[in-house]
Amino acid sequence: MVTVLVVDDSAFMRNVLSRMLESDPGIKVVGTAGNGSEAIEKVAALRPDVVTMDVEMPGMDGIEALKRIMADNPVPVIMLSSQTSEGARVTLHALELGAMDFVPKNLAESTLDIIKVKSVLVEKVKHLGQKKLLARPASPPWVKASIPADACGDRINVDIVAIGTSTGGPKSLQQIIPFLPGNFPVPVLVSQHMPANFTKPFAERLDQLSALEVKEAQDGEIARSGVVYIAPGGGHMSLSSGLPRPSITISHGGNFIYRPSVDALMSSVAAHFQGRSLGVILTGMGNDGLQGLASLKRQGGKIIAQDERTCVIYGMPRVVVEAGLADSVLPLGEIPEAIVRYVCGAPPGRGTISSCHTDCGLAMD
Repeated sequence: MVTVLVVDDSAFMRNVLSRMLESDPGIKVVGTAGNGSEAIEKVAALRPDVVTMDVEMPGMDGIEALKRIMADNPVPVIMLSSQTSEGARVTLHALELGAMDFVPKNLAESTLDIIKVKSVLVEKVKHLGQKKLLARPASPPWVKASIPADACGDRINVDIVAIGTSTGGPKSLQQIIPFLPGNFPVPVLVSQHMPANFTKPFAERLDQLSALEVKEAQDGEIARSGVVYIAPGGGHMSLSSGLPRPSITISHGGNFIYRPSVDALMSSVAAHFQGRSLGVILTGMGNDGLQGLASLKRQGGKIIAQDERTCVIYGMPRVVVEAGLADSVLPLGEIPEAIVRYVCGAPPGRGTISSCHTDCGLAMD
């Protein structure tokens, strides 16, 4: 049984969220709170497995409450976020402070949207309820590394890197992209399950932290070496041509459950970069990416999967590993250097990446 504390300043919303969660027999709401101060007290008293946290509340808001909870009584927190650009920035800040995930709070929309929110919220609560946070999240030491002049040269083995992730992905990507060197010699394409208004602020934040340029991808632009392209939320990113300079296509159709689709990205990379691609699959629920990575593997590409210990949710990597597709299964802290090794063929210890990066910032059992 997963126990939950619901935090929201609206009594109506507390009731709606509680009823949503307790519709699943595996979830029990053990308490509610109307502001941040009350939330801190009830987390200490009730010791819930998961907290759902509203952002805007009178008195102490959700961000300040999150800081205090993660410092004193760490617990998986799911932020309930508005879908505005400002809501996206606040939510991304919450993820940096230790929140594990977020759910867009669009309960005033259509019945279909409400049902979708309920399904997503219940699923995330049940998964995150299995995690026990043992320490306050550490701020990773952002490193802007550089590949030595002789590390790549003619030995570039991979022409493109594609990364797919979902729940826990924003935190994981912040511990991968900023550790890639500024003279990284190939494009990096990222599919992170996110709503439409979230991906641009997320790309802007990664760009601030990274030596590489990071941007939200645009339809028709050329995928340039040394640039990280984040798939726009609500759409799918693929490639419209292959070597030497592929262009990016953003579409909104297709029979894909998740948006942006990891399968769509990986399948396209497999088709255009046969034997010259690297796929990286990170933390997330479900199996998005499995079919696309199977195609990439059949075409001779290489695959890195994040290991179970450092995943927030070991779903997407697990199905890839169990299918026998992964060439390497690594903790998060080792993935940046592994990416450089696969791309450039540079052996470890030749100045590719500083060894001071961390595994995951959160200790979990």
